[in-house]
Amino acid sequence: MSKLTVTAKGQVTLRKDLLRHLGVAPGQKIETHKLPDGKLEIRAARASGSIEDFIGILAGNTNRTATLEEIQETIAEGWAGRA
Repeated sequence: MSKLTVTAKGQVTLRKDLLRHLGVAPGQKIETHKLPDGKLEIRAARASGSIEDFIGILAGNTNRTATLEEIQETIAEGWAGRA
């Protein structure tokens, strides 16, 4: 079990090993859920979006056609929560 310190602003910093366990990288988000008896559940936030959002990114917003590699990279980044 890890003990974390609460700052004067009411903030807590999670250690790298905890972030790694969650699969969270800098800039990504986490979700918290209040549980009974003063407990919290913390997990990596799932990327929100739909295939319609993805298609909208590619449809008519550019003067050129995306290459297959660019499309695959965009898909990977979107599902990893980096887009």
